[in-house]
Amino acid sequence: MFKRYLTAIVAAASLAGVGSAQAADISGAGATFPAPVYAKWAETYRAQTGNRLNYQAIGSGGGVRQITAGTVDFGATDKPLKPDDLAAGGFVMFPTVIGGVVPVVNLPGIKSGQVKLTGALTADIFRGVVKKWNDPLIAKFNPGVQLPNLPITVVHRSDGSGTTFLFTSYLAMKAPRWASEVGANDAVKWPTGLGGKGNDGVAAYVKQTPGAIGYVEYAFAKQNNLTYALLQNKAGKYVAPAAANFQAAAANANWKAAPGFYLLLLDQPGGEAWPITGATFILVKARQDDAANGREVLAFFDWAYKNGDGAAAQLDYLPMPAAVKDLVRKSWSKVTGPDGKPVYR
Repeated sequence: MFKRYLTAIVAAASLAGVGSAQAADISGAGATFPAPVYAKWAETYRAQTGNRLNYQAIGSGGGVRQITAGTVDFGATDKPLKPDDLAAGGFVMFPTVIGGVVPVVNLPGIKSGQVKLTGALTADIFRGVVKKWNDPLIAKFNPGVQLPNLPITVVHRSDGSGTTFLFTSYLAMKAPRWASEVGANDAVKWPTGLGGKGNDGVAAYVKQTPGAIGYVEYAFAKQNNLTYALLQNKAGKYVAPAAANFQAAAANANWKAAPGFYLLLLDQPGGEAWPITGATFILVKARQDDAANGREVLAFFDWAYKNGDGAAAQLDYLPMPAAVKDLVRKSWSKVTGPDGKPVYR
C-alpha cells in the first residue's frame, strides 16, 4: 500500500505541469530511507513553482552508481561518502534530514514497545544464532512478556542500502562476532533470512510473515503500522523510535568539524538517544556541464530547507538545524558550471 502511495506521489510530481514552458525538470535516484519526505517535498514544490522532480527510490548503492554515471542530476545515499571518495568522484555532499532505523517485528499479540532488544541480542538474531522467539536469551530481557513459540524469520535488504549500512554498522559496534563474521556495509553476506528490495520491500515481508523481524526507516514502520521493538541505548535505557529521540542522538553532532559533512550518529550518549540514528545525504557533481540544471537542483534543496521542515516533521524525520543549513549553503559554492563560477548564489 505504502509503495503504491509513494509511487503515485512521485509520478504526480514528475508528470503534473506538463506543457508549461517555464517548468524545469530535475531527476534523482537512490536511498529509500528519505523517499517519503522527498516525495512530499516534490509534490509541494511542483504545486508552488511548476517545476518537477522525478525521484527513483532504488537504494543508496543505486543512487551512487547513477550519479557517478551521470544518468541523474543528483544521487541520494544514507551511507555518507568519505572525503577521499567525494574527491575521487568529483562530488559535493550535504545532509537533508535525520531519521532512525527501527527493528520491526510481526508477533501475534505483541504491540509496539513491548519487546526489548539489546544491540548484541539483535546481532545474534540476525546471525541466525537465536532461532525462536521464546528463546531464553530473548525471554531474559523481556520478563512478563508472552513471547510466542514461533521460529524467527529474519528479513533484510536485498539491494545496496544505506539503511543496511547504518544497521550493520550499529551491530558491528555492539557485537564483536558480527563485526568479524558479517561486518558493516551497504551490502553484506547475510547469514540467514529473506531479502526485500527497499525499505518498502522489507516492510511488506515483515507485515505478511508471522515471526518475522526486519529493519526499516521509521516512516515506513509508521506508514505500514508495523510493530517496533525498543532498543537499549548507550546509556543502558530502552527507548522508542521518535523524532525527539533522534534529536537527542543528534544533539552533540559537530557538523562544522565534519569534512564533506561525513558524520555518523550511531550509539550516541544521552538517556533518550535512539541508537540507530542517521542523516541522509545528497550527492551532486562539483562540475556541472549544464549550469542552469545544476542551479535548479540546488534551488530545490534550498526551497526544501526553507519550506520543508513541517512536512519532514510530520513524517517523523528531524529537519537539519538552521546553522547546518547555512553551512551547507556555503558548501554549494563548490558546485560550478562550465565557466568555473558557482551555479547557485
